Amino acid sequence: MIEVYAKHDSHDTFYRTPFGAVKSGSTVTLRIKAGGIENAELALKFFDGSEQILSMTKAAGAEGHAFEGRVDIGDEYTGLINYYFILYAGQNVLYYGCQQDGMGGTGKLYDAVPPPYQITVYKGFTVPQWFKEGIVYQIFVDRFLNGNEDGKVSNPKQNSFIYGCWDDDPMYIRNKEDDIERWEFFGGNLKGVMAKLDYLKSLNVTAIYLNPIFEASSNHKYDTGDYKKIDPMYGDESLFKKLCIEAGKRGIKIILDGVFSHTGADSIYFNKFGRYDSIGAYQSKESPYYSWYRFTQYPYEYECWWNIKNLPNVNELAPSYQNFIIYDGDSVLKHWMNAGAYGWRLDVADELPDEFIEAFKAEMKQVNKDSVLIGEVWEDASNKVSYSRRRRYLFGNELDSVTNYPFRNAVIGFLRGDIDSTGFTRRMMSLYENYPRETFCAALNVLGTHDTERIFTVFEDKGENAYKYAKLAVVIQMTFPGVPLIYYGDEVGIKGGTDPDNRRTYPWGRENDDILAFYKRMSDLRNTDIFDKGDFKFHPSGRDVLCYERSYEGSKAFVFINRNVERAVSVDVPTQGVSIDINALDFKIFM
Repeated sequence: MIEVYAKHDSHDTFYRTPFGAVKSGSTVTLRIKAGGIENAELALKFFDGSEQILSMTKAAGAEGHAFEGRVDIGDEYTGLINYYFILYAGQNVLYYGCQQDGMGGTGKLYDAVPPPYQITVYKGFTVPQWFKEGIVYQIFVDRFLNGNEDGKVSNPKQNSFIYGCWDDDPMYIRNKEDDIERWEFFGGNLKGVMAKLDYLKSLNVTAIYLNPIFEASSNHKYDTGDYKKIDPMYGDESLFKKLCIEAGKRGIKIILDGVFSHTGADSIYFNKFGRYDSIGAYQSKESPYYSWYRFTQYPYEYECWWNIKNLPNVNELAPSYQNFIIYDGDSVLKHWMNAGAYGWRLDVADELPDEFIEAFKAEMKQVNKDSVLIGEVWEDASNKVSYSRRRRYLFGNELDSVTNYPFRNAVIGFLRGDIDSTGFTRRMMSLYENYPRETFCAALNVLGTHDTERIFTVFEDKGENAYKYAKLAVVIQMTFPGVPLIYYGDEVGIKGGTDPDNRRTYPWGRENDDILAFYKRMSDLRNTDIFDKGDFKFHPSGRDVLCYERSYEGSKAFVFINRNVERAVSVDVPTQGVSIDINALDFKIFM
């Protein structure tokens, strides 16, 4: 009886050339080594759902038995190409595909159609160098700093709650229906951001991502009331322009949060409560904004974001809405970019139609070709499906960058022991394989945001070792490909659980100086060519030790992370002929 075996490894260029995502018009060569196999076919499935079966030939010069197939991709094709192998052994038909986790690499044999491998095909594009090689600092403005000399809160809102002390813990004031009864504020503003630009420069920050700053009822501002007005509690347009200028003098660019899938019910456009001097969609079908919304029983029932009545969804493809946001001479996009903004982070990108994102990107690049567009996506953005639609985020015409929550999950999972170093490697290699290189190098590597637990709270149950675990997370963030994002206050050890606890105020005068010094040290390291430009690859070093190499113009650096809390390890530095010792719960960078 002939033994049947097969192997394909999408991370090995013998089996797949070239590695990873490819540009339109490329040819991809796929090989599979197989024993006991008489013939092999390559099954392809394209982005539009069509399928094709290609015959494979014996691979010339291959060691052992190998079959080879070529995928010639059209010059205009963009999207995914999924593939697997059909193997014929006598009367038996076998299939070879991905592991069940769908993360590429070495696969396995199946008796039925298997999970496929993925090739991402995109049109060539470049992400601005200033972004790829930078560090982003995220600021929730109300909680960062009140920059007023007298310390008073600017323009407090009607029926709002102002905290009595900057150090108070944030809370929500809810009614018995669990709706927000009164919004609460600490009084942070744009003057406060401007006052700390030199501090941010000391952290090697090159971009500030501001949570929404347009007028809105809430403290988080994701319920936009007026897209063309800075919230009066934060300042005004002239102050925003000055902030952009002063930041620019320090090599820092401003990125705005674009909330375009919904507005606030309390807005110029919907005006449910009649607080604006406008005819909102809620008030009249003759409103110029009526076509922006989807009413099911006018005016009381309408589509909302996650069924939150205060956040009516908009129809992003309504021509008047697109004109207002994108195309008009003084559109929202152009208004704020002309005022100094250098890019946008699109809130809940999964809620935005591809056509809207593509139009936004094209117009944005017309205004400033050096601008950047980031999408809030929580999963692998290359193969994301939302609302039963396969998304086109990374095919060249939409997002430059995405929020890299898979990175955060992998870092935390490895350090907490949920996955080992192989698990971390598989997760990151899957992104490396699926993302265009430009996007992979520009992915926004987060450890925490306004939507997650603080990184120092994630490891709080580790007791006296909590800071050590968190520091190891920072080491990975600052030495890994992609753009590190520092969520305000993480650099001084702020703790906080889920919303609203993750939105505590910055503890000015009560900083953890040890953690701040560590962040500055790591941001200095990140600010070197080998870490903000270099290539990378993983090296296996045992379950508890993560090792990867960064290289640039002949120079190499090896990063070792030992998560074992009990024992030191001795590891060989790949290709260098030396061994080094790494203490328990510690790291070494060999350069």
